[in-house]
Amino acid sequence: MAKNYYDILGIKKTATADEIKSAYRKLAKKYHPDMFTNASDAEKKEAEVKFKEVNHAYEVLSDDQKRKVYDTYGDENGPQPGAGFGGAGGAGGFGFDVDDIFSTIFNGFGGGGSARAKNPNAPHRGQDIFKNISLTFEEAVFGVQKLVTIKRVENCPHCAGTGAKDGKAFKVCPQCNGRGKVTQSQRTPFGTINTEGVCPSCKGAGRIITEKCPLCAGHGRKEQAREIKVNIPAGIDAGQRITYQGEGHNGVNGGEKGSLVIEVSIAPHKLFKRNGADILMDLPLSFVDATLGCTMTIPTLYGDYDIKIPEGTQSGTVIKVKNMGVKKLRSNDKGDMQVKVVVEIPKSITHEQKELLKKLGDSFEDKQFPNQKAFNAKR
Repeated sequence: MAKNYYDILGIKKTATADEIKSAYRKLAKKYHPDMFTNASDAEKKEAEVKFKEVNHAYEVLSDDQKRKVYDTYGDENGPQPGAGFGGAGGAGGFGFDVDDIFSTIFNGFGGGGSARAKNPNAPHRGQDIFKNISLTFEEAVFGVQKLVTIKRVENCPHCAGTGAKDGKAFKVCPQCNGRGKVTQSQRTPFGTINTEGVCPSCKGAGRIITEKCPLCAGHGRKEQAREIKVNIPAGIDAGQRITYQGEGHNGVNGGEKGSLVIEVSIAPHKLFKRNGADILMDLPLSFVDATLGCTMTIPTLYGDYDIKIPEGTQSGTVIKVKNMGVKKLRSNDKGDMQVKVVVEIPKSITHEQKELLKKLGDSFEDKQFPNQKAFNAKR
């Protein structure tokens, strides 16, 4: 009995194709080997098992015909010897979904299912490879070219992915006579139903390898380490992805290659923070400079820049510097730099300074401190 593929993907039996694909992508990324580079051997092994389960469950449920067979019999290969009435359903005490039984009968009694059975020799797209790379703040702002190392499953060059020596050492499967399918009969509450399933001897290939390829030991595919050059565009932000078509795992039976998906993380900067295309920076300022006003030279991503601090600038005031932010993706425009003034008050002063501040305080009028005056009026 096959595992419950719906439970593996965490979806309901009524899930749509888009829901199946969405669930698969999340789990494939979660359990992908690239996400367990620094994990323990036990964690890697568990993730490998989960990853294979998720991929197989998706392979079955994403194929309409194979999903139909699985929903009817509890196995994507159709009824199994000795399986009786056990299936993925449960109606009527026979483990069948009645709708699936009628669908099987009226879509071709006595082998009519062959038109719907999945062809194991059909091309299948290769799996995607997920890779996270870390950038400095400046690399994300200005863009950079990186070399990333990936492990990619590729077709064996000696046997062209067939698994047979020189790609030719085959014989016709004696069980299915090269058809790749065999007919099986199963008793149901409505009589005997003949269905076609994948040949167990050749796994649907219609031929059997007589001599394995010595390079890949008959697997037809090998894992290879590859260095891929990736271009990180200026202005990319943390969590964004870049997809390189055709740089993922090789497909099966001539299917297209998967993609390499690069996800970006960005190291923090000691002075700057980012909000979209804007750069944020705190500017410490003495209460004297904030009161009298001054010109300050500040660092930016593009070099030093002078900004004017008006007289009486309050702590928390934000001064905008146009076009000193990050270049926007797919645009030549830049964001701004938002400079937040943080007025500093000395924590300790001399006796002489205290006297001077008292005299200065006595010289002020109430109108020069409107907020304090309004607060005192409410007390």
